[in-house]
Amino acid sequence: MTSSDQPTWIDYAEFGERFVAAAVTETRIEAAVSSVAGRGITIGPFGIGPAGLARFVAKGSIGKPTVIRRGPHVHFDVMLPVKLRVDVTLGGQRLRLEAVVEIDLSMHARTADPLLIVIDIPPVTGRDVSFVMRAQAIGTAWELLLDPIAKLVQREVANRINTILADPDSQRGRTFDVQAIMDGTRSAYRGRPTHEWIGYDEFGRRFFARIVTAERVRQVVESMAGKPIEVGPLRTGPGNKAEVWVQGSVRLPRVAAAGPVTVTPVPEPRIAELPHAAAESAAAAAVAAEAHANSHDPALVRFDLTIPVSLDISVDVLKTNRYRAEVQVPVALTARAAEPLLIVIDAVPPRARDIDLEMTAEGWRAAALGKLAGMRKQIAAQVAKVVRAEVADVSRRTIDVGARLDSTRV
Repeated sequence: MTSSDQPTWIDYAEFGERFVAAAVTETRIEAAVSSVAGRGITIGPFGIGPAGLARFVAKGSIGKPTVIRRGPHVHFDVMLPVKLRVDVTLGGQRLRLEAVVEIDLSMHARTADPLLIVIDIPPVTGRDVSFVMRAQAIGTAWELLLDPIAKLVQREVANRINTILADPDSQRGRTFDVQAIMDGTRSAYRGRPTHEWIGYDEFGRRFFARIVTAERVRQVVESMAGKPIEVGPLRTGPGNKAEVWVQGSVRLPRVAAAGPVTVTPVPEPRIAELPHAAAESAAAAAVAAEAHANSHDPALVRFDLTIPVSLDISVDVLKTNRYRAEVQVPVALTARAAEPLLIVIDAVPPRARDIDLEMTAEGWRAAALGKLAGMRKQIAAQVAKVVRAEVADVSRRTIDVGARLDSTRV
């Protein structure tokens, strides 16, 4: 995204849906059930047939799953193949058969309290297990045993898969604590047998409330620290005889969670303001008021950014007069979601009248000159202009969540 690109906003609810759809891929589903693949499976020995005279035992292993995505709500069809060798003994005779078993699993990526993505798998039943026997020509007595063997294998395979899926290690592999992953901490929720489900929309709202924190926003805006500010020459004072030069730099910004939103009316320019500064102040105020109105939604995650600026000011009137100024520039930040899967820290441009500027003169002559020249308003307007240009490029405050998900290993 370049500075000229305008993001297409989406709400937090839609962001939640898009996040889950992007995060839960076929590859991650395959990894989630990897604990099942490769496991050996033994069924029996069991007695079957009249009076249980025949006995059989089946042994094999579970193969690599096949994953197919379906539907708009992050559903997956997963097929687990199992190759079995079936040994049947009847009346002292032994018959060895090869069988192919396919287990159909239905998986659904669900979201849960507090900020989890869980691969939910309904219990497997015998109807979800297909059983195909490979056998050459066999006698009638053997054929009568095939149907009960098939039903028993289907039931037992379903039970074994349910046991594996209910294992705490398997459940941990299907539970992703997004907040713990982002914070680099250990999750207290993985491996739990039950969860309190929430919708994708609520997941999106919680994502911004829990993940987009003041600390993370501070890390984004810290790049502004050290930025130079140079203004001048400006003409001010009676007859514009005073020439003003300003040099300084941005110090480390401060970020805090914002309080309740209030929208204040745009004031009319004051007659006492210098024409150039008044025009800039009015334009900035109009932009800021519009931005404030657009961010009035109390559900949005907002922050107050304070940008401290240190300035050295020189005013030439017959001789050079020097000043030091400490400036506090307030910028309202709003965490927004944008297409396709972006987090944008949107900024309300500062207004000159909102800037707190404290000037310290070096000497009585400089102090008297500073009062007469009305420099504060001009300097505040120029600092506001510089900061507006700095915050205009949203690409510096944009996080491409989709790209980060794509680059994250399972």
